[in-house]
Amino acid sequence: MRSISVFFAALAVGSSDQALSHLLIALIVIVIVARLLGTAAKTIGQPPVVGEMIAGILIGPSVMGHWLPRVSAFLFPSQVLPYLSAVSQIAVIFFMFLVGVDLDAGLLRQKGGSSLVISQASIFAPFVLGAALAPWLYSSLSAPGVSFAVFALFLGISMSVTAFPVLARILRDRQMHKSDLGTMALACAAVDDVIAWCLLAFVVGMASSGPRQALVTIALTAAFIAIVLVVVRPVAVRFARAQPVGGDALQRTIVVVCIAAFLASVATDWIGIHVFFGAFLVGLVVPHDSPVALQIKSRFEDTVSALLLPVFFVLTGLRTQIGLIHGHRNWLICAVVIAVASVGKVGGTYFAARFCGMTGRRAAALGVLMNARGLMELIVLNVGLDLGVLSPALFAMLVVMAVVTTFTTAPFLHLLAIEKP
Repeated sequence: MRSISVFFAALAVGSSDQALSHLLIALIVIVIVARLLGTAAKTIGQPPVVGEMIAGILIGPSVMGHWLPRVSAFLFPSQVLPYLSAVSQIAVIFFMFLVGVDLDAGLLRQKGGSSLVISQASIFAPFVLGAALAPWLYSSLSAPGVSFAVFALFLGISMSVTAFPVLARILRDRQMHKSDLGTMALACAAVDDVIAWCLLAFVVGMASSGPRQALVTIALTAAFIAIVLVVVRPVAVRFARAQPVGGDALQRTIVVVCIAAFLASVATDWIGIHVFFGAFLVGLVVPHDSPVALQIKSRFEDTVSALLLPVFFVLTGLRTQIGLIHGHRNWLICAVVIAVASVGKVGGTYFAARFCGMTGRRAAALGVLMNARGLMELIVLNVGLDLGVLSPALFAMLVVMAVVTTFTTAPFLHLLAIEKP
């Protein structure tokens, strides 16, 4: 139960006024820097998450820790890091819950088989190409003690992720979210998210339980998913439709939903997959268009995005050491990782979309949209680092890949002349 132990580690640090002061100062700096760079990213046509991802790297050892080590040591002393880690865990639990709530099953019915074919190809192609890199990278960039199978599977998953929230934000900013291309992209990304998190749960079970216990973990995970979808979902639908909006009733509903998300997170952590998966599943069973879902998103979305998630970005930045990517060989590997991830995602999406009858330009635009990885990729990478699957150097390379693929989405859409519908 590695994730829950973070909270106990935070409690063990102590509650001195000095630690609290450092924590508050760190939070102030984190929120301000993330907000400034998020706003700067938006002014140049990028989603704010790009600026926030870069902010995390700038505050980490790669920039501030290198050039201003005393400032870095003051802002992020060792006794504050467990508290920041606990806040970031809670932030991602809420974020994954909101991602689940935001997924619209109606898009899948609307787009039918085409979205399933395209989404499967957009996961399968980068997954295979990523796993094919494993023999080349395993000896030099895997963490000590990790098996080749787990390393290869995790590398494949890290190439396969699409950031549904970032994609939705890009489409809304361009007023494309209601266009035919926009709804297809959202439908494919929704399927991608579900498949990617199921694959991640499988690999986490293998990595954390060992070969003998992996089947037990996988069986428990399948049983948990079945219970949530078959038993909990009908109850959640009736509950969400029956609740009045506003006042004390809304507060009670929010409390119930939050408790359900936390209980599911505890259950998945106990099973041995990850706390984030439980919160995602609970969000998935809340009806997308119900008043409860709309109220939950309006109450939580801004707080989570503006105040809590920047802590996760900075924690990721503190773990990212760009300096480990030194020498021509390592930068060549980083470039290959970016190229393989992009070719796999864009190429797999493009050829599947063409097979389903899309024009070449629209198929290419869909591939570019699916290549945006954003925060979802960072969550996956942090899981891999926590499990000891990724070495710090490979983690840094994959973080660079996540930033580059997200950053290039909007410019490539512009080049393809994909604008407002």
